[in-house]
Amino acid sequence: MNAHEIKPGVIYKDEKVTVTAFATKHAMESYGYRFDTPDRSIVISGDTNPVEETVKACNGCDVLVHEAQPLELLAKMPESIQSFVAKYHTTTEQLAELANKAKPKLLVVYHTVSFPPGIAPPRLLPPKAGADALYASPEMLQKEIGSRYSGKFVIGKDLDVY
Repeated sequence: MNAHEIKPGVIYKDEKVTVTAFATKHAMESYGYRFDTPDRSIVISGDTNPVEETVKACNGCDVLVHEAQPLELLAKMPESIQSFVAKYHTTTEQLAELANKAKPKLLVVYHTVSFPPGIAPPRLLPPKAGADALYASPEMLQKEIGSRYSGKFVIGKDLDVY
């Protein structure tokens, strides 16, 4: 491994791809990345609160891969978790607003707070909650984003190809 520090701007370039880092907002220094190839532009947010740098990095990109935390689930979580998410993550409502500005050809939603039944850490579960209390179904995410964003979007799944 050859680790090196990065800063905003072009961090890698060859004849096949240019990788540009841009600052995001998380609990520590963090970056999103734009990958430009001869046939596509892809932007990946990383964990972040919504930032204008993401909108600028996408600017009509082919694919924007962005995290989204469902409002319905956040409302069920302890205040400490809601506060952390408000500072360092993006809600479905905020993502819809960001995507309306960035105008990606395809929005891929990932990194949602979602625990399949029986997997959620007990400290996150509301009192007397069922085993699926913190599961974000694809339908929940479709509803929360689709009611605010009319562009093309999908809920990302591991190993899917777009």
